[in-house]
Amino acid sequence: MNNSDVSPVYRAVMRVSSPVVKHWGRLEVIGEEHLPAEGPVLLVGNHDSYWDPVAFGTGLIGRRQVRALAKSTLWKYRPVAWVVDRMGQIPIERGKGDATALSSAIAELKGGACIGIFPEGTISRGAPMRARSGVGRLAQAVPEAKVVLGTITGSVDIVRFPKRPAIRIELFEPEQGQMRPDESPSEFSDRVMADIRRRAPYALPGRKRTSSRYRTRIEAGLPPKEGRG
Repeated sequence: MNNSDVSPVYRAVMRVSSPVVKHWGRLEVIGEEHLPAEGPVLLVGNHDSYWDPVAFGTGLIGRRQVRALAKSTLWKYRPVAWVVDRMGQIPIERGKGDATALSSAIAELKGGACIGIFPEGTISRGAPMRARSGVGRLAQAVPEAKVVLGTITGSVDIVRFPKRPAIRIELFEPEQGQMRPDESPSEFSDRVMADIRRRAPYALPGRKRTSSRYRTRIEAGLPPKEGRG
């Protein structure tokens, strides 16, 4: 990748995040050779902390700018919208099968971009979640795009001061290969998410009180509530 391909705002955000993620978080990236330096890529990851997108961006900026599908509520605030637009992020309405967002992502992929997506749609808060079909629909629409899986662990510990986190990103390819012609989008999404979760089990975000509350609800068979992480 040519460094000029990275937008100035994207580079600035990752530079500001670097002291937290790379230095305090002791970020380690493994398997970077699986991520092509150019051409269409669909980067698929687990999502247990709000820090995950920034950690992926910081860790991979030397190779690619990741244009992530991000929750549309970020665009409600004008200063934030200005930043994420100039970072090349794509707004998506969670849980609504957002056709506009998928069309934008398809266009970016066909233009050779690296699109980042969290199939579970939001942070897990320690509870198993189903993979949504979006990643399969993108892979089906742009078969020339390489699907690369990425696990991130340790990001939930960033807010647990004074405990120092050890953030680890591992990139690898789907265990059974790229999407098959006979595979539906949902089947492919489920398959790659299972690959990811075998290497990155669900983790509870937040400080002790918050994570304990999530754990109590999960053990009671209740869904975790929205909260900070």
